[in-house]
Amino acid sequence: MSTQNVAERAVIREARPEDDAAIGELLVEAFITQYAKKLPEVVYTDERKRELRDVAARRKVATILVAEVDGEVVGTVALFPPGAPGSEAWLPNSADLRGLATAVRFHGTGLAKPLLDAAEDLARKWGVDAICLHVRKGAEGVGRLYMKRGFVREPVGDMDLPSVFLTAYVKPLK
Repeated sequence: MSTQNVAERAVIREARPEDDAAIGELLVEAFITQYAKKLPEVVYTDERKRELRDVAARRKVATILVAEVDGEVVGTVALFPPGAPGSEAWLPNSADLRGLATAVRFHGTGLAKPLLDAAEDLARKWGVDAICLHVRKGAEGVGRLYMKRGFVREPVGDMDLPSVFLTAYVKPLK
């Protein structure tokens, strides 16, 4: 599959149960390879890989979108509605965006754009005030990607977890 015009050829749709395995592997591959390059100290445990692969559990509480090109799932993003179990949104009436990933061979082709466009459109349909998200500390390039889309750094939403520090970003929709 050519990487030319992949973003224009992508069909964005809601994930179905038969997509779960492909989404899980896509997440593991994208997170491991990209964080390994940019943040070599990040180690993905078997437990974390199991969590990434448990797409069925996330579909119960979030809307998972996929980018499909020529019948293959090559990108994904999840959007948790306000108050959903597991949501990390810190603002009231806000969606939580997570798990943006594209197939490694399509990094840099603009495939994230239609996924994020669709997630933002969905959040607007839900009538939320904002979209919240977190980025692993040290992944400045990821933060810049979101800032180019209108997200702003919001330290009040930072999460200092036992295994990771997550920096917070928000995009007001109203």
